[in-house]
Amino acid sequence: MRIEILGMGCAKCKKLAEAAQEAVRMTGVQAEVVKVENMDEILKHGVLMTPALVIDGQVKSTGKVLSAQQIAEMLKAAG
Repeated sequence: MRIEILGMGCAKCKKLAEAAQEAVRMTGVQAEVVKVENMDEILKHGVLMTPALVIDGQVKSTGKVLSAQQIAEMLKAAG
């Protein structure tokens, strides 16, 4: 599983990345968490508001910082 955090490195982006890593630990899912800071790559996903969470190529959230629990639920559903 590939989890991407889209954003330019702002505090909210960092918090979302931390929550995603915690969610991976909580669920035990095999996943790679990648931070994407390149604007061209972010726009390829059609994202206009960051931070954004992408799981296996699907945009799951934009413009907000989800909790580790919320992300864990998404990982279980995707898993």
